[in-house]
Amino acid sequence: MSRSLSMSRATLLAFFVGAAGILPAQVNPSPPETVVAKRAALTEAALAEVGVTTMYDPSYVKLAYPGGDVPMDRGVCTDGIIRALRQVGADLQVLVQEDEKKAPAAYPHDWGHVPPDPNIDHRRVPNLMVLFKREGRQVPASKAGTDYLPGDIVVWRLPSGLLHVGLVTGRLAPGTNRPLMVHNIGQGAQCEDVLFAFTLVGHYRWFL
Repeated sequence: MSRSLSMSRATLLAFFVGAAGILPAQVNPSPPETVVAKRAALTEAALAEVGVTTMYDPSYVKLAYPGGDVPMDRGVCTDGIIRALRQVGADLQVLVQEDEKKAPAAYPHDWGHVPPDPNIDHRRVPNLMVLFKREGRQVPASKAGTDYLPGDIVVWRLPSGLLHVGLVTGRLAPGTNRPLMVHNIGQGAQCEDVLFAFTLVGHYRWFL
């Protein structure tokens, strides 16, 4: 093969690589993190709270902003969701505050305050439901266990009328296709078979 022909082929290869927007060193890049991997990371973050968050404590606490949290050994059902999402780069404290400022009328004011309160607003289930819907994270609720993916967030209405929130894991109840849930309903973070134990009123998927 002549030197000129070899150079022509090299030039042609360089042209096609450049036209595809790929530099020679980028021909075999590492694949980007997938949605499945992000959901798995969110699930693992929630599961890591089991045995660590051991108390249910609804006390109003003055928090730092952003990134404020109550002590890790305590909290309410929403705190488990807040902590898990922070581990994958989403701070609900900030997201709720910023969205409340943009659309104050979209949020309930059942607790007697009008200005946004970064100490408590993101810790209230109704506010999270508004944010998730406005962020386009809402997906249909159903009675089929297979419709709930790891990392999904579920809101229930309890027999008392109160709202409660939990996170879907990748673990299944033995002998079923029903995923176990991480939630804090009174005794700290637990991983339990409660997906259909209460009335489902919301189903959300952060990583679509």
